[in-house]
Amino acid sequence: MTWVSLAAVWCSWLALTWFATAIPWWLLLPAAAFTLALYGSLQHEALHELMSTRRWLNHVPVFPPLSLWLPYPVYRASHLAHHRKLHHLTDPYRDPESYYVPAERWATLPAWWRRVLVFNQTLFGRLTIGPFLIVAQFFWHEARALLAGDRRNLWAWACHVPAVVLVLAWVTLVCGLPAWQYLLLFVLPGTSLSLVRSYCEHIAHETPEERTALVEAGPLMSFLFLNNNLHYVHHKRPDLPWYAIPRYYRQHRSLLRRENGHYVYDGGYLEVFRRFLFTPFDLPSHPFM
Repeated sequence: MTWVSLAAVWCSWLALTWFATAIPWWLLLPAAAFTLALYGSLQHEALHELMSTRRWLNHVPVFPPLSLWLPYPVYRASHLAHHRKLHHLTDPYRDPESYYVPAERWATLPAWWRRVLVFNQTLFGRLTIGPFLIVAQFFWHEARALLAGDRRNLWAWACHVPAVVLVLAWVTLVCGLPAWQYLLLFVLPGTSLSLVRSYCEHIAHETPEERTALVEAGPLMSFLFLNNNLHYVHHKRPDLPWYAIPRYYRQHRSLLRRENGHYVYDGGYLEVFRRFLFTPFDLPSHPFM
């Protein structure tokens, strides 16, 4: 199933870029966003090495940076660090995927920046300014680490830059789609759609097990996120391939919901949209650090 999905994503991306100039933008944008978001979900599956018993075969098919900005090896290292210790989840010092700010730093931030970060904690904010914030913060972190003498990601960037050139060469020179249109119609909406999954999947809580959500989504969104909407299951059993997660959840549903403190969205992403479109699901300042 995973390889069929990956083949479908690659065929979709090639077709959408090839025919991009002939497809109306209002059809191209949602199709491109879905394709790139699903590719990101497959990258997540691959970095856990759940696609093949051969290690290299997990990584090579998802190495090309269709979203341009994120080097796959850096994403892999960061995400595996996110999984390393359960009690590190949401900790802004130790969880590389945390959206929280340490309380002492929050107190020193300018008022306008605090308003930006609070807005980013609404779903509307995450969908609109979220892609810009996450990309800018990622590049800032990488540049600061390099200037401080940390060269761990240098090889990843040395491989990433030529790969980006090849992707843009296909898009612009072969398909005739300007780079700025690829950014606006593919990269930004694809990143925005991916952020729906990560929006409320973790929340600060004193009990580590109660920091990870279960979103009982419908078939479309579950497939788009390869069942990582059942995120507590993924953190409890990261060895499970995506297609095994729903069965495991059905078998242990009551237990899992008790374990994660009933941090559950029974109404799926419609409930998430209804509750948090313009309301922050939590404040950016970490509450118990």
